[in-house]
Amino acid sequence: MIDFSITDEQKALRDLARDFAKNEMIPKAEHHDHTGEYPKEILKKAFDVGLMNMHIPAEYGGAGLGVLDELIASEELFYGCSGMATAILANNLALAPVLLGADDFVMKKFIQPMTENFTLAAYAVTEPGAGSDVAGIRTTAKRVGDEYIVNGSKMWITNAGHADWFFVLAKTDPNAGHKGMTGFIVDAKTPGIIIGKKEKNMGQRCSDTRGVTFEDVKVPKENMIGKEGEGFKIAMGAFDKTRPAVAIGAVGVARAALDHSIRYANTRNAFGKPISVNQGVSFIIAEMARDIEAGRLLCWQSAWLIDNGFRNTYQASIAKVFCADMAMRVTTDAVQIFGGYGFNEEYPVEKLMRDAKIFQIYEGTSQIQRVIISKFLNDGVGIETPNA
Repeated sequence: MIDFSITDEQKALRDLARDFAKNEMIPKAEHHDHTGEYPKEILKKAFDVGLMNMHIPAEYGGAGLGVLDELIASEELFYGCSGMATAILANNLALAPVLLGADDFVMKKFIQPMTENFTLAAYAVTEPGAGSDVAGIRTTAKRVGDEYIVNGSKMWITNAGHADWFFVLAKTDPNAGHKGMTGFIVDAKTPGIIIGKKEKNMGQRCSDTRGVTFEDVKVPKENMIGKEGEGFKIAMGAFDKTRPAVAIGAVGVARAALDHSIRYANTRNAFGKPISVNQGVSFIIAEMARDIEAGRLLCWQSAWLIDNGFRNTYQASIAKVFCADMAMRVTTDAVQIFGGYGFNEEYPVEKLMRDAKIFQIYEGTSQIQRVIISKFLNDGVGIETPNA
C-alpha cells in the first residue's frame, strides 16, 4: 500500500514548525541577513519548543523521531529563513555519525545532556584541500597512551564559533586511505582548538561558518566514535540520513520564492492587467509549483526508505541534486518575475536566490551527487523499488 498521508503527530510537528517560522524567524530574517548576526536567541527558542535534536533516541531522553519527521518540520523552518534553519539543524548533522557509531558512554556523556540543556555541535570534516574528496583529509589523530593527539585544519564548519563539541574526522593511519580514518567527539573547550573568523558568505549570512584548527589537541580514547578505521564509513553513512533533510531545505526556500512570486504577479499590473494572467509569467509559476511538488516527493521517498530499514543512498542523492538545482532555478525565476525590484535588497527574492546557491555546494555538490547516481546505475542497482 502506498500512502502519502501524514499522522496527526506529524501534522502537529509541521504546524509547530510553521508557526515558529512565521512568528520567530520571518520577522527577523531581514535583520540577520543584513547584519550577519548569529540568531542564538532564536535557536534557544527552537530548542525550548522541541525543534532541535529531534533524532536523539528516547532511551537518552530524546524524541526519537525519524528522518521523515525531521523533513516535515525542516521544510517549514527553511521556508522561514534558510540561514537560521541551517543553524538550528546543524546539530542533526553533527549528531548523525555519533548516533550511528557511538557507544553508551559517549551517548550518556555528550548526547543525553543535549536533551536537557541548550547545546550546539558542529560537523568538522571538510578541510581547505578536501571537500568532495573526503578521503583526502590531512587532519591526523595519533594514539599516545589513553589519548589521541589531533592536528590539522577544518574549513566551512557550520556553528563552529558557537559549538560546545565537534565531530571530527581524522586519519589514525595515514597510509590506509579511507580505511585509516576515525571519528571523534572533541570538546570545544579543549586546549589547542583555534576558531577562525566568521566567513562572509553570499547567502545564509547569519549561519556561522568558520575554519577550525587543531594544534596538539588531546582527545580521550573514550571519545572515539566506533572503532579505529571506521570513521569514513560512519561519516558517509550519516549522509543517508542528512541529505534528504538538506534537500527538503531547498524545497522550503523554493516554496517561499513561489509564494512571493504569486503574490507579486497578482498585484503587479502591466498593459492594464496583472502580470499573472500573461502566459509568459503564469507558465513560469506553474513550472515552479511542478518542481517543488516533485522535489518534496523525492525527499519523502528517500526519508521513508531509511526510516524503514532500506538503503537510500541512491534516492538521497537524486533528491539532493534535483532539489538543489530546482531551488536555484526557482529562485532565479522569482527574481525575473519581480523584474528590477527582484534585483533590489528591499524585496525578498534576491535573498532567496543568494541563499539557494549553497544547496548545490554543501553536503555534497550537485556534481558529486551525479557521480554517486552514475555509480549506482553503472553497477546495475538503485533503480528498483525496495521490495522488488
